[in-house]
Amino acid sequence: MARILITGSNRGIGAALAAEAETRGHNILRATRAQQGGDVIFDISDPKQVKQAMSQIKQPIDVVINNAGIIGPDSPTTDMDWTAMAHTFAVNVAGALAVSTACLDNLRRSDSPRILTISSQMAYMGYAESDRISYRASKAAVNKVMQGLATDLYPDGIAVVLVDPGWVQTDMGGAEADLDPKEVATGIINLAERTTLEHTGKFFRWSGEERAF
Repeated sequence: MARILITGSNRGIGAALAAEAETRGHNILRATRAQQGGDVIFDISDPKQVKQAMSQIKQPIDVVINNAGIIGPDSPTTDMDWTAMAHTFAVNVAGALAVSTACLDNLRRSDSPRILTISSQMAYMGYAESDRISYRASKAAVNKVMQGLATDLYPDGIAVVLVDPGWVQTDMGGAEADLDPKEVATGIINLAERTTLEHTGKFFRWSGEERAF
């Protein structure tokens, strides 16, 4: 069984991922902010804090799931809340990269190291929607960052993939969303279990099919 680190594991997709992985016998490290009672505590928007927290984890880690994220401001491009936009990128983009790189020593001690980052269908460059533009842009950015990380970590045998979870019934997705968190978590853990180096740098739907960036 794998040791899996899951960020943002206190609610929503993260909580469903942790529950699903535990039912399969995996060893879960829940990463949360201090008030949320995880196994690993850090503010994901602070790379130094992330690195310090992860330095205390001495065991190998087989899978990192970068799930933590925020929706950010609903400001239009013409009247942006710059502080809120910067924080959205600090969490959704820099935070995912900070966690991934802070876990490299642990991942290198695994026989089958993998990094999965939860992206969004809203990152898709094929249509010109502008609502929630900070969130959309941050997810497009994390796609590119993780694609680059996949290239850099290929010689180390560490697979890096991105996952589109669809529109999920969470605090972020809302009650009208069409997917249940448990259903999505099942699909993502399936993907995590079968990801290999041949998949690195690719973008997958939660159900396992490769999709366009």
